[in-house]
Amino acid sequence: MKCLICGEGEAAEVLGVCLSCIRERPEEAKEYVKRAHVRARAPYALPPEPPRSKDPDARRCRLCANECLLAPGEVGYCGVRKNQGSKIGSVFPQNYGLLYAYEDPLPTNCCASWFCPESEGENVAVFFYGCNFDCLFCQNESHKQVQIPPMVSLESFVSRIEKNRRARCVCYFGGSPEPQLPFAIEASERLLYDGGPRICWEGNGCGNPAQVRKAASLSLRSGGIVKFDLKAFGNDLSVALCGVSNRRAFQNFEMIAGEFFEGSDPPVLMATTLLVPHYVDEVEVEKTAEFIASLDPGIPYSLLVFHPAFCMNDLPVTPRSQVERCYEAAKRHLNKVYLGNKHLLAMAPP
Repeated sequence: MKCLICGEGEAAEVLGVCLSCIRERPEEAKEYVKRAHVRARAPYALPPEPPRSKDPDARRCRLCANECLLAPGEVGYCGVRKNQGSKIGSVFPQNYGLLYAYEDPLPTNCCASWFCPESEGENVAVFFYGCNFDCLFCQNESHKQVQIPPMVSLESFVSRIEKNRRARCVCYFGGSPEPQLPFAIEASERLLYDGGPRICWEGNGCGNPAQVRKAASLSLRSGGIVKFDLKAFGNDLSVALCGVSNRRAFQNFEMIAGEFFEGSDPPVLMATTLLVPHYVDEVEVEKTAEFIASLDPGIPYSLLVFHPAFCMNDLPVTPRSQVERCYEAAKRHLNKVYLGNKHLLAMAPP
């Protein structure tokens, strides 16, 4: 549809505003953006924005960048963190996680598969429910159904992987791992034994810095990889597409690059960006690539072709012209740029 502000730019129906207006007229776009995320979250009974309770007994959750301020009994933006009265904890018992795990034969459809050395055995894919973002283009929106998934105990989760002699890597994704990082970190620490699996992460990167550092350390020690989904460079665009700011992701990315990347083999850190039609353009990609290159031009960067999903199912597959412009923009700054989901280009407009 045409943008409801300028009447010219292309816009997803759920947002109603185009990229130019999000960038150049953010105050006017704000109400449309807010309305879009209320609509996206209402079916799941999730807070429309990170709670900021005025209750005198409110407590702050510091597990991710949203830092929800929760009244007693109130649930956070992610849907899995709660003010339990005396402390902030998960909505499920301690030493349990809300997740679904399955085994994939290697090589698998992993964002790091184009440079990962593992090619045989199995990847244990761990799908966490709950997320600290609200991406309107989410490819795995079932993570929002936090009342449905089984609770898995830490003991049974670790035991399952230890018994699987073909398990060569464990990859945490979702949703996003950030709201359940304490569970994942403790499990991964138990899996650091000779011949144990590589520990990998695919998340939005906006976790508590201390927790993110622990996660990256586990990847470095096990030969695993941390993938940051740098969804947008512009903060206004991040809020429009994902409901919240992603500034913490860039800060954490810089921290991990500075502390762990140099000399890591395979590279312990990579980034991805989904090329959302009409929104994530070559300007966004070039600024993101410049940021990554300022840390180390050898950090791998994968651009992912979009397919219609969730609230943005009215958009097309990323047009070929957009893919080409974004790829060239990234290549101007980085040594290792890859295009993921290439099979979708068969359905892409010019």
